[in-house]
Amino acid sequence: MATGRTTTHPDGTGRSRRTVLRAGALLTVGVAAVPLTGCGLLDRDEPAPPPDPLEPLAGESRALADRHRAAIAADPGLADRLTPIADAHAAHADELRRLIGRPEPTGPASPGPTTGDGARNTLLTELRAAEQSGRDNAARACADAPADRVAVLGSIAAARATHLEALK
Repeated sequence: MATGRTTTHPDGTGRSRRTVLRAGALLTVGVAAVPLTGCGLLDRDEPAPPPDPLEPLAGESRALADRHRAAIAADPGLADRLTPIADAHAAHADELRRLIGRPEPTGPASPGPTTGDGARNTLLTELRAAEQSGRDNAARACADAPADRVAVLGSIAAARATHLEALK
């Protein structure tokens, strides 16, 4: 039996008309909001994280590895001398990517030495210039880096200095 504004259910419990209307209104609002969540109106756009200061150095390390491998292809007689240097640059690029926490961007391979005839002196001169620039960049990055990155960057700068000596 119904008494006042309460409806009696077969199990003996009662609900007021106000409770039933509230539940209906909430259900209607909830159903109407579902399509909005799919179109991104309720999503928060978060800006992309800023580039890591080590990005250029990581790219340069990969480019130096590629340049040395291109020099080996141009003059296979340099393989014993240049392969360890190319491998070191590749390892530096991998370690910097690990520190950055982002994968290496994909793109065209970096250009190799510009000589077409494989002239050894020209190849070595170009590689020395690239290593000199790379060493200077690594030293600057080391000086500007936070403490947790200084050891890695110092090692890379030192390795590039030894690469210069190996290319003499």
